[in-house]
Amino acid sequence: MATVSFKGAQRWYPGADEPAVPGIDLDIADGELMVLVGPSGCGKSTTLRMLAGLEPVDEGSIFIGDRDVTLVPPKDRDIAMVFQNYALYPHMDVADNMAFALKMAKMPAAERRKRVLEAAEMLGLTELLGRRPKALSGGQRQRVAMGRAIVRQPAVFCMDEPLSNLDAKMRVQTRTDIAKLQSDLGITTVYVTHDQVEAMTMGDRVAVMRLGEIQQVDTPLNLYDRPGNLFVAGFIGSPQMNLLPAKVVDGVARLGDHDVPLAPDALSRARGDVILGIRPEAWRIVSAGQGGLAVEVLVVEELGADGFVYGVSHIAGDAHDVILRVNERGSVRKGDVVHIATDPGRVHVFDTTSGARLSD
Repeated sequence: MATVSFKGAQRWYPGADEPAVPGIDLDIADGELMVLVGPSGCGKSTTLRMLAGLEPVDEGSIFIGDRDVTLVPPKDRDIAMVFQNYALYPHMDVADNMAFALKMAKMPAAERRKRVLEAAEMLGLTELLGRRPKALSGGQRQRVAMGRAIVRQPAVFCMDEPLSNLDAKMRVQTRTDIAKLQSDLGITTVYVTHDQVEAMTMGDRVAVMRLGEIQQVDTPLNLYDRPGNLFVAGFIGSPQMNLLPAKVVDGVARLGDHDVPLAPDALSRARGDVILGIRPEAWRIVSAGQGGLAVEVLVVEELGADGFVYGVSHIAGDAHDVILRVNERGSVRKGDVVHIATDPGRVHVFDTTSGARLSD
């Protein structure tokens, strides 16, 4: 086990006008599961590949523990990589696939067998050791790929979107299995995904990336409760946060004809035009006479215990999408006009120019 540190690590692809990763600084604790998340092209996979040694570091350095591995070949970094496409040898059975790296390292056969059996039991693969990959489901193949990494007993796991080829039900089950396994093993893990739900449910901490730069690093709940800027606010959360233009006037934020009260900390920093961030669950439906924000309902998603209402509200002459969560089934229908309000402590305030958070 070991810590991982990126110190100004930069990757600039030949012929590109700007670096894919301008210079990342990130410290990962021993035994931590750190998730790198962001949209396609944000540099998360490049960052992981720099750690694994599959991409060179043009400037800066990377440490595993106290060891500078910036120029160390991948095979000597004491890492194990899990890819999204499994990368299993089709002519080998499960046991041989899992033991292959150990065989290449000339480990004695008895020790190889012992490690494979231990990992297979941990992953529920004992009955499948004699099968070849073509006889396995996608979830089973991914567990074999995990087993191949586990038997190496590395200092660091590197996982590059390992669940992207699985169906929705299998993805949910496997992400739970990976999170539990990582916790049991205590091996430092860097996990890349574009799925923010995956990031929120798996990571001890999450690093949100955009254009090769880290926007915010925090625990999943802190990212949700206190997004540092507009990008993080819009990216973290499903459905995403409502981001609506407003103007701060006389101690309130004016959303068209509706006044949203702000907490004192937000009022002390907010001036003029701002963006209000309001989670779908932070709205409550009020009567028309209470002066809430009017929303025309376009779609209602009934999820059983609760549901989400998707509508549109006209603010200062422009139509803006609005999402709210409702707890009573059948309480709102398509075509209805509902009025909604919220509380000061549940309103996030952002600067319109920089996107920075203005509320505590």
